[in-house]
Amino acid sequence: MLELFVAEDPTDPFNRYALALELAKSDKLKAKEIFDQLILSNPDYVPAYYQAALLYIELKLNDDATKIIENGIAQAKNQNNLKAANELRGLLDEME
Repeated sequence: MLELFVAEDPTDPFNRYALALELAKSDKLKAKEIFDQLILSNPDYVPAYYQAALLYIELKLNDDATKIIENGIAQAKNQNNLKAANELRGLLDEME
């Protein structure tokens, strides 16, 4: 169903975000690919950074996770979204 939503409206970042979240349960590499594409094409979609970083951590890609978190913090601050910036900062702190 989520794949259909993405096909119907590939420009809606939420559709790809939801698909990546669902795939993270069963196909982590495919979920990673979708998160990567989402962040590349919609860098202002802040929710993707936290979930992508969690997946990267799970895949033991901690250096890449750190970069994603740092980019997410920058995007969140640009949008004056202090809650998201703080959540990402907390995730970064947990990694250290």
